[in-house]
Amino acid sequence: MTTTETIPAPPAQGTAVMTYQAAQGAALAEEMRRDPTVFCMGQDLRNGGFFGGTRGMVEEFGPQRVIDTGITEAFMAGCAAGAAMTGMRPVVQMGFADFSLIAGDEIFQKLGKWRSMHGGQFELPAVIIMPIGPSGGAGPEHSGSMEMLGMHFPGVKVVVPSDPWDAKALLKAAIRDPNPVLYYPSKQLDWKRGPVSTDTEHLVPLGQATVRRAGSTATVIAYGCMTPRAVEAAGILAPEGIELDVIDLRTLVPLDLDTVTTSVLRTHRALIVHEAPRTAGPGAEIAAAIQERCFWDLEAPVMRLGAVDAPIPASRFLEEHCFPSVDDITRAARRLAHT
Repeated sequence: MTTTETIPAPPAQGTAVMTYQAAQGAALAEEMRRDPTVFCMGQDLRNGGFFGGTRGMVEEFGPQRVIDTGITEAFMAGCAAGAAMTGMRPVVQMGFADFSLIAGDEIFQKLGKWRSMHGGQFELPAVIIMPIGPSGGAGPEHSGSMEMLGMHFPGVKVVVPSDPWDAKALLKAAIRDPNPVLYYPSKQLDWKRGPVSTDTEHLVPLGQATVRRAGSTATVIAYGCMTPRAVEAAGILAPEGIELDVIDLRTLVPLDLDTVTTSVLRTHRALIVHEAPRTAGPGAEIAAAIQERCFWDLEAPVMRLGAVDAPIPASRFLEEHCFPSVDDITRAARRLAHT
């Protein structure tokens, strides 16, 4: 099938328009109303947090469920592990994914492994929200994309939403999941507006990719802020007769390779685009999987685009050159189509 129309989000009962960031706040509030075991912790949450998503929640839910902490990532993740073990559903909001490295032991060794180490005697339903990517000159220590780390450690799921609809529905699914979920919103999408479902029971299942635009020339695999860029690139190339099949992964763990494989077997070409560094990024694993599953059907080498292998500059003008742009995706896809 070849079309120039963007495939819409799945239908649900009623919609509202809000920003990507507000959609996350709405998801958290709905789940806190639904389940008294859900609570959140992070810096300055009672005043809205770093990006305003929790504004007004302390008035509704009280200080015992909207907990302000110091800038202590290891403490927050450790508290989440302990709370989850005892039947609570903590949602930890870190300011920047870069500083989740300080909590690496608590996230990957404790949250990720303890359920298996203790023979499944308890569940660990915790969500760690860690914003990724640049935000307009925040500098090298506040602009990292750490989502690939979750792919290396067993026991955690990894979510990267690309629009307000999924930001809400995926976060709700993450909060209800019995396993620890690392939720990586892209800071470049924070103020993007779009429809969200007002149905409090609408979820997007973790591990289910979606096709954002259908085409037959080449497959573009993306997630997070690179998905709308890939869709825009597809629109630019369509008048040239190049029709891109744009897949939004939504989650990296579980990774929906069946959807990817189905597309690549039809288009015979694949381009992977992400905000994380190109070297050893998620695209490397996806490219390897495509080679294993589709080798004899490929008509061109699998291509990858990612962030440069360098510290991200504090200059927002230089910063723009460190991540794949719409032009970069357009040029790469055009080259792939003619290979």
